[in-house]
Amino acid sequence: MFFRNLTLFRFPASLRDALADLQPALAEHVLKPVGPLEMFSRGFVSPFGRDHEALSHRVDDAVWIVLGGEDKILPSAVVNEMAAKKAEEIEEREGRPLGGRARKRLKEDTLHELLPRAFSKPSRTGLHLDLNSGIAAVDTSSRKTAEGVLSELRTALGSFPAVPVNAEVAPRSVLSGWLAGEPLPKGLSLGDECELKDPVDRGAVVKAQRQELTAEEIGNHLEAGKQCSRLALVLDDHVSFVLGDDLVVRKLKFLEGAVDSLEQRDGGDIAAELDARYALMVGELRRLFATLEKAFKLSKV
Repeated sequence: MFFRNLTLFRFPASLRDALADLQPALAEHVLKPVGPLEMFSRGFVSPFGRDHEALSHRVDDAVWIVLGGEDKILPSAVVNEMAAKKAEEIEEREGRPLGGRARKRLKEDTLHELLPRAFSKPSRTGLHLDLNSGIAAVDTSSRKTAEGVLSELRTALGSFPAVPVNAEVAPRSVLSGWLAGEPLPKGLSLGDECELKDPVDRGAVVKAQRQELTAEEIGNHLEAGKQCSRLALVLDDHVSFVLGDDLVVRKLKFLEGAVDSLEQRDGGDIAAELDARYALMVGELRRLFATLEKAFKLSKV
């Protein structure tokens, strides 16, 4: 259940008490099967799986929520092809071309005809709420998906004034400085991946993977004026990740130094195993948030 990406938001610390028990609110917005004439369905599911009723899980003032989804798989090409065939049949039968409105209505009718037969694709997106720091982290690198998760929570609660994290210093400048040799915050070290961009519109983009980032060629790109837009980092040999200038954490991975304690546990109880993993993640993410907050001067709400 470890998160693989983090799109970060801030919410007021005053919401701490309101978020302490989310079960009643979430229970009114559980995931329901997508209807025969619906394209998608959204709702909350248990972090522990289908056989559990709990719709949230709390560890040390941190709350884990999961938004479930079902999306109909119905490619537009399929709808267009079937609608085109029907249009040809009608035109041949009636001996006249169909107008734009008639074609649009025919396409809509075709869509409704195919929807009940379309397969549904399930999805699960985790949400981590740190009640102490007022940080919400959605397990996705897509801002649109993250906003969608918070929108569903906002609907369930009636209100949830969360905003994307905002840095008071330019993230690209900070990342470029670290890549150029400036001291990193305590505990952070460079990884083996970066992305460099020319600041001019539609300028060159250089991506390096499995690369020694202190190599001369990387320095040459920086001297030529390129700026770092993504940088792989490691925190205390416990977590590795790629941080973007959009402050989205990608490719988050919990390393052996963090998960050694889990390997010593008896893995017979799935719920206990997930609980232990979330507790471990809470501790590591709090250290990561604190490091990023100080380095980028993240503003509060």
